[in-house]
Amino acid sequence: MNKSLNQRSTFVVAMCLAILCIGSGLRADDASLQDAELTWQGQKPNVLWIMIEDWSTDLSCYGTPLVQTPNIDKLASEGIRFERAFTTAPVCSTSRSAMMTGFHQNYIGANQHRTADKQPLPYGIKPIPHLLEEAGYFTATMIGAKTDCNFTTPRPLFMGDDWKDRADGQPFYVQATFGGTHRAFMRDPERPIDADKVKLPPYYPDVPLARRDWANGLETVQVVDRQVGELLKKLDDDGLADNTIVFFIGDHGRCHIRGKQFLYDPGVRIPLIVRWPNHIKPGSVSNELVSSLDICQTIVTVAGAKPTHELQGLYLFGEDVAARKYVHFNRDKMDDTHDAMRAVRSDRYKLIHNLMPERAYCQLNEYKEKQYPMLSLMNVMNMQGQLNEAQAHFMAATKPEFELYDLQEDPFEIHNLADNPQHAAVKAELLAEINRWRAEVKDVGVTDEFRKGGWPATYPTKSLEEWQAELKQWEQALLVDGKAARGGDGGNKKAKKKK
Repeated sequence: MNKSLNQRSTFVVAMCLAILCIGSGLRADDASLQDAELTWQGQKPNVLWIMIEDWSTDLSCYGTPLVQTPNIDKLASEGIRFERAFTTAPVCSTSRSAMMTGFHQNYIGANQHRTADKQPLPYGIKPIPHLLEEAGYFTATMIGAKTDCNFTTPRPLFMGDDWKDRADGQPFYVQATFGGTHRAFMRDPERPIDADKVKLPPYYPDVPLARRDWANGLETVQVVDRQVGELLKKLDDDGLADNTIVFFIGDHGRCHIRGKQFLYDPGVRIPLIVRWPNHIKPGSVSNELVSSLDICQTIVTVAGAKPTHELQGLYLFGEDVAARKYVHFNRDKMDDTHDAMRAVRSDRYKLIHNLMPERAYCQLNEYKEKQYPMLSLMNVMNMQGQLNEAQAHFMAATKPEFELYDLQEDPFEIHNLADNPQHAAVKAELLAEINRWRAEVKDVGVTDEFRKGGWPATYPTKSLEEWQAELKQWEQALLVDGKAARGGDGGNKKAKKKK
């Protein structure tokens, strides 16, 4: 874990660009290889890392119907779109902690969302902005200044708030975060979406409120797409686009009740688009398994930065990515909702290990109860016996210890094969990989103190009458008033922590 990147040479980087020219869409012509050498001889590329919050691959360039995201689509047409990219955690502070360092959040002690007693990074690890600053970059955070990391640093993460503040000729590393796709959603007056045409995943009830909420999310990302377009236009207007590698990513999956905070693909699958003029062939598509940690490794590589602790991601355009067999993601505390899950995904299968199966999926989480219309809807329908088997499963009072899904045959992750004897070998293989990974990242799992702490695990969290009252408010806001959210605290009273 102590191999330094100062051993990398110009030749190695040029070879990485050449080797993956077919599979990853990189140009292998002489001009691109010459440019690669120049980046290591002082003419380093700028780096612009664009993040949108709480959003999976619900974009038109990923094939989502009804939604229109022309600016993000254009970025994809000018670079490479990764079809199977995943974050390391399904919530912001833990996933961002990993992305800001290049290490799994458990390895650096940043795996508990909204960590109160934040600590410095261990093992001499430095965050990515500091590594790039040491490599001669001007670092800045633009648009949304959200960093939201579960660790402390000896100095601010970034040097400024705009690339224009850098010295003449100095390369920049800029992160820009667009928060619009975070709840609460907003309507798009320019391109409204007909909720009657929305097609929902089968684990949600197909009723008007659910379709309207889904459509509102798609309208929200259309608004954010125009904001992304404005930033990219600024990059072009400033004459910086040709020497800037642009990453576009979601910090984790979509904010619906079976997405964010959970390890199903809608919670951890993210869009990942990379544009690098004269290096990446326009319109390329990759089907490799990639992790958000790979972005960190790629940035450090092209910038010539020198971490003293080897990062845990892979160079996106190297041979190791093509050979990768697994990606890992996990979940721990969410606000004061105590739960813990570990998961691994292979090319075809996913195994989720629920470390606290005694807890309900939908145990109390104040944020979700205030912000998710479908949570009120599904609680009411579940209590009234109106959900089908796939929908009702997620509203159960407990979880199975293991969940195994064949993603080829069951892309919605509905049919749990963990107890199927025909899949025993697959389960054993993936569980061994989870346990190997847990040892590698020094995962402490669940302590007795953690199991007993947090918000009450009582489930259901409200009576039928209370859920019906909340559902009525959501129906008024979304279906009658035409809004995408409602005011107030969602009818929630502050939950008391267990002592």
